[in-house]
Amino acid sequence: MSQSRVSVNLPTNLKSSSLVKETKLKVTYPVARKDESVSETIHETSVTDVYRWLEDPEAQETQRFIDAQNGISQPFLEQCDEWQKINTKLTKLWNYPKYGTPMKNGSFYYYYKNTGLQNQHVLMQQASLQEEGRVFIDPNELSTDGTTAMSQASFSDDGAYMAYGLSESGSDWEKIRIRAAKDCKDFDEVLEKVKFTSIAWTKDNKGFFYGRYPCQDGKTDGSETKQNEHQKLYYHRVGESQDKDTMVVEFPEQPSWRTISEVSDCGNYLILYVSYTVRDNLLYYAHIKPDEEICGPLEVHPIVDKFEADYEFVTNEGTQLYFKTNKNAPNYRLVMIDVENPAEEHWKTVIPEHAKDVIEWALCAHQNKLVICYIRDVKNVLYAYELATGKMLQQFDLDIGTLAGVSGEKKYSEIFYSFSSFLTPGIIYQYDFAKPEEKPKVHREIKLNLDGFSRDAYAVEQVFYKSKDDTDIPMFIIRKKRDTIEPRPCLLYGYGGFNHSLMPSFGITALTFMDAFDGVVAYPNLRGGGEYGIKWHNAGRLLNKQNVFDDFQAAAEYLTCNKYTTKDRLAIQGASNGGLLVGACINQRPDLFGAAVAQVGVLDMLRFHKFTIGHAWCSDYGNPDDKEHFVNLHGYSPLHNVHTPQDTSKEYPATLILTADHDDRVSPLHSLKFAAALQEAVRQSEFQHNPILLRVYTKAGHGAGKPTAMRIKEATDILSFYLKSLTMDTVNL
Repeated sequence: MSQSRVSVNLPTNLKSSSLVKETKLKVTYPVARKDESVSETIHETSVTDVYRWLEDPEAQETQRFIDAQNGISQPFLEQCDEWQKINTKLTKLWNYPKYGTPMKNGSFYYYYKNTGLQNQHVLMQQASLQEEGRVFIDPNELSTDGTTAMSQASFSDDGAYMAYGLSESGSDWEKIRIRAAKDCKDFDEVLEKVKFTSIAWTKDNKGFFYGRYPCQDGKTDGSETKQNEHQKLYYHRVGESQDKDTMVVEFPEQPSWRTISEVSDCGNYLILYVSYTVRDNLLYYAHIKPDEEICGPLEVHPIVDKFEADYEFVTNEGTQLYFKTNKNAPNYRLVMIDVENPAEEHWKTVIPEHAKDVIEWALCAHQNKLVICYIRDVKNVLYAYELATGKMLQQFDLDIGTLAGVSGEKKYSEIFYSFSSFLTPGIIYQYDFAKPEEKPKVHREIKLNLDGFSRDAYAVEQVFYKSKDDTDIPMFIIRKKRDTIEPRPCLLYGYGGFNHSLMPSFGITALTFMDAFDGVVAYPNLRGGGEYGIKWHNAGRLLNKQNVFDDFQAAAEYLTCNKYTTKDRLAIQGASNGGLLVGACINQRPDLFGAAVAQVGVLDMLRFHKFTIGHAWCSDYGNPDDKEHFVNLHGYSPLHNVHTPQDTSKEYPATLILTADHDDRVSPLHSLKFAAALQEAVRQSEFQHNPILLRVYTKAGHGAGKPTAMRIKEATDILSFYLKSLTMDTVNL
């Protein structure tokens, strides 16, 4: 790898040989209007919301605020030689062929491919695994800037058709189209007003079920803030216009309910998952028959009628349906429920809950094989079991890492699974249950287009550190190998919420941070995630949310106390719920961090439930309309706990807040209001020298489907910000 040294102008009085962050200059921030009249009493607490006007994305005043903020942040980040050098380095590292896990559908195999720098992955079709195949659909041809992405794809049972969703500018809204497998041509119909849905084909291959929302006033392109309500389930027939679709399931008295559907392997049952938050679902089913026309609402029958656990369909044998669930099993189990006798006392446990390992997913292959992936101390392990008896048949050999992709169906004997880790971009394996004498074989290994890169040059360790309440928290630390540990620039990335497990994964930004800055990257597995099951999740949600912030702050203290880094070298980063994490921590412990990046964060914890799909997050955060939860939320809400630094220990770290104009998951209003409040708080403080910056990207959303060029640009902005904000000993670009 060729390297050139970047020179950084240092203050003339500097005694150290280290490269330090650039001269601390006061930033002149735009003055955001404060509307003191917006005040209300909530549960006996007076709350003034002076920047509520920033909640209107259509207002010219909001756009002027965004333009003024970008007018500061964009030059700060981009107008330097280092930005271009980092961008060049990132682009070079990013430019390697990427492949997805093959999927068999009908007469063809399909896989996603990116030659290196294509904005969107291309779906390829191949008649056999030995050939490269042909382009089946290339989303890069659908928009000149790469901002139209495939959001999902679902094949008919015979593989003749694929229904696929298209998202524009990063929005959660989708348009569904249908493509024929043989000639790669689309049917005329386009299904709109689609969001938060699956595509479930009937076994006769004539159509599919999907969820859509009613028409609403104003925009529905991802830039709006209106709540998403009254989703209904429809049946669409291939070749017909959307206005002929049949509404099959609705819950008019429950406007916030959402319905995900799945058709059983036998084709006789439509399985319905009903939810209104992001955990715990009801379970219903309806009788359907492939030879009968679906011409009206279906009669639904309850299996589970209380929101108290999660259920996920795996397969069925006649009336016996198999589900993965955490009901009475915090680490999950597999149960069989007979729909002719669905009372819980008649459920049969097929795969019992493991005492420590957490079932992450399960699928059925080769008619009667259960393939089950577990999380064991934040690493995946993979087993196969017999469906009828639950007897373990084999364990698949895996290195320390993550199964990033898997494909397999009951009707096929083959499965494919893709392994990745912090230093492995991907290894795709193929295994055929019909040939048990053969071991899994490598179908394809993904390699960097980079001379000199060696995984052996890096060290990966997992440590367990104590949080504030003495709970052991696991954390991965990745760095270049050296004989001794000495303070280096460190990127601490966290999430801690929504039962989401932060598993080992390969990332070009992290690799660049380690290579360009000789840095350390750390990933703590905070409570609130799913790494140790529902108990771990519960320990970091609702009234326990402060545990997540404590865990993250304790990780920072561990890294500094054990000489991996120092405060002026330590950066924290998080996105979405992780953006909340960063926002809360710079309020609570600004003395721990040298820099912070909060991406698309949830930052107004008193009003998050009023916009788009925000009401669904009450399962993790609590409902602000409830007094107990309001008091808890008000106590850590980043927007409502901003302070003016009164001494050097209270100075905010250099902070970069990132959002996007088409984020309809976490509306940009969160970031706008938080940035305005932070800048106003530090404007006159003699102790605040670090910059507080807001960058708002256009034609982008919450993250899914973001084009490669935009990903590289955002990563360049972040790494350039770290270069300008942290003490650097060496910089190699």
